Amino acid sequence: MADDNDQDFERGNGVGVVQKTAPKTKRPSLYKVVLLNDDYTPQEFVVWLLQAVFKKDAEEAVRIMMHVHNNGVGICGVYTYEVAETKVAQVMELSRRNQHPLQCMMERE
Repeated sequence: MADDNDQDFERGNGVGVVQKTAPKTKRPSLYKVVLLNDDYTPQEFVVWLLQAVFKKDAEEAVRIMMHVHNNGVGICGVYTYEVAETKVAQVMELSRRNQHPLQCMMERE
């Protein structure tokens, strides 16, 4: 006489092993925050902005500012989308509040 488990198995209701596959995670896309040069924003303001928003030390802030000044554009940092978006908004807000036409944007890396 077959027991209940054998009958379940024969009907396709047998016990099986559940295999759990590890989820495939993908690194988030990164975005460059870029400053654009203009002829009106003081260099001192740009250095201050790089220190305040991007937490650069004085030497690094001057180096980035000079790169922007000499090349017309420069990268302030590389971040995830949300962080980059926030940094761009902070730069634009501080620039407007201080009546400077400084432009900042983000580009996918």
